[in-house]
Amino acid sequence: MRRKDREVTDSQKIREIILSCRCCRLGFYDNGQVYIVPLDFGYYENNGRHVFYFHGAKEGRKYRLTEKSPTVGFELDTNQQLVRGGKACEYTSRYQSVIGTGRVTILKRERDKIEALKSILHHSTGKKDWDFSCRELDKVAVFQLEVESLSCKECR
Repeated sequence: MRRKDREVTDSQKIREIILSCRCCRLGFYDNGQVYIVPLDFGYYENNGRHVFYFHGAKEGRKYRLTEKSPTVGFELDTNQQLVRGGKACEYTSRYQSVIGTGRVTILKRERDKIEALKSILHHSTGKKDWDFSCRELDKVAVFQLEVESLSCKECR
């Protein structure tokens, strides 16, 4: 990161920033083009290992690219605020962001899918206790992003 004064390295602070975000954007490389998709997410962190969970259809571009080209970039941001200035170049923004790379896979085991879906719903609703029917689990694709690199930035 070029601006080391804006870098966040404290793992607890990074976790707080991630959990305050509402959307994670995944970027895939698709035959010379970049495809970015915004997603609701769940998050798990343990001993410096970061994992994100997403859900979606068992068809379509995201599903196909996950199978074909699982190396992705990701981005989250929160707490955006415009800082006004007297002149054009004095305007700036305050925000917190996390970017990184990783590998995304499609979860197959029912137990893994349930835990990931619970994580997504907990992040979105704050509720932890959810039940899923076999039909619901069969209909949905659940994706796991294992983070390989991550950086966090806070502009105050």
